Amino acid sequence: MKTIVKILTLVGFSLVSVLGHAQSKTKPNVIYILADDLGYGDLSCYGQKKFATPNIDKLAARGIKFTQHYSGSAVCAPSRSTLITGLHTGHTSIRGNLERGHDLEGQVAMDGTEVTIADIFKNAGYATGAFGKWGLGFIDSEGDPLNQGFDEFYGYNCQRKAHRYFPPYLWHNKEKIFLKGNDYTEKVTYAPDEIQKATLEFIVKNKKKPFFAYVPFVLPHAEIISPNDAVYNAFKGKYKEGKPFVLPNNYLSDYGPNMVEYKYASQLAPHAVYATMVTRLDNYVGEIMSKLVELGIADNTLVIFTSDNGPAVEGGADPEFFDGTAGLRGVKRDLFEGGIRAPFLAVWPNKIKGGTSSNVISAFWDMKPTFAAIVGEKKIGKTDGISLLPTLLGQKTQKLHPYMYWEFPQTGGRKAVRLGNWKGVIYDMTQKENPEFQLYDLSTDPAETKNIAKANPKIVTQMLDIMKKEHTDSVLFPFK
Repeated sequence: MKTIVKILTLVGFSLVSVLGHAQSKTKPNVIYILADDLGYGDLSCYGQKKFATPNIDKLAARGIKFTQHYSGSAVCAPSRSTLITGLHTGHTSIRGNLERGHDLEGQVAMDGTEVTIADIFKNAGYATGAFGKWGLGFIDSEGDPLNQGFDEFYGYNCQRKAHRYFPPYLWHNKEKIFLKGNDYTEKVTYAPDEIQKATLEFIVKNKKKPFFAYVPFVLPHAEIISPNDAVYNAFKGKYKEGKPFVLPNNYLSDYGPNMVEYKYASQLAPHAVYATMVTRLDNYVGEIMSKLVELGIADNTLVIFTSDNGPAVEGGADPEFFDGTAGLRGVKRDLFEGGIRAPFLAVWPNKIKGGTSSNVISAFWDMKPTFAAIVGEKKIGKTDGISLLPTLLGQKTQKLHPYMYWEFPQTGGRKAVRLGNWKGVIYDMTQKENPEFQLYDLSTDPAETKNIAKANPKIVTQMLDIMKKEHTDSVLFPFK
């Protein structure tokens, strides 16, 4: 009898061992959540005092918080392009927001030859979905998300149309899904709520196989508007609004028969509504995390949260009032820290130690090699990134960037380099013969207030060489 029990016990241990080994080999689900125009200081876990983001704060408590992570660019489309391709703005095909025309839906298409992050997951056997704002190519173009490795897309293909939160329709793959009651005169169906439903449905549908969900939320990008619901009522009248942000304004157009769709609605209480929008974003994150627990897949899911650039000032948004950059200089469109430094949080139970932080200097283009390392893909095409997996896993050895580079050919032409604690910035490169070179020591001057370029000519020369080396010519975005 004892022999039989011993044999059964050994078999049991063997089965546990095998099952445990199989569990450890299971490919993790990955959810990458991208907020839109959310500042580095717009989360309470990064210092926000005027409203709270408890669900996102839980990510910081349960995972790792990066303090020196950077977005891909200072505006929407190029930032997303660096993420999708793993190439910085000196190399990726989309380097600015470039329209085909206000009468045409969708932006100029990204290069269709690059290996994208979705391709990496798809090649590794993942279901891939994108839910939110795309902005990298119109339907049926080479930049269509379905031509960039995604099995499913739901949301705004055109980032210009995403200026409106009550649009007549959203796209599901190649089909227009009309939203009940919306016709640009009536505001009935709030599009982000529908996108959230599609995101959760994708997670449920793919709960038994590995999936990658790219969730580029539209919130809290202008227009500054919310449904008149409990979330809004929680902030109604909370702030002293000052001067209302209303018409007339050349980039405002209220809902009605004469509405210009790519402009923004005016807003009588922009502070309260902005807080409402970030709170709704926080609620969405909480719903995603709860769904993972409900489905029993939370422990095998890596969730990342970040933002595409610094906070905006359009449509009544007021980063100065909320200290949306946490004291850093600049906002959206700036290559100063406030325009490109982004919150970055990652949760992966039993892999990432909770309540940790990292000052590793990283950026959007690091996601491609990081994801490839996670799923074991070797063929990832070109990249300017490095894998952050060692840092995520708490390992001591992490390869570091020798420098970081950004360029923004619009708004007069701008370039920036980070070299250790040194930060170099040039503005007005297409407007001036000899634009000023600005140099800052971020270790003593994180707000970039004191230009010390004249005292450090060797560093300036080194950065100018990097700017020249890292720029490649682009037909779409000519820039010296």
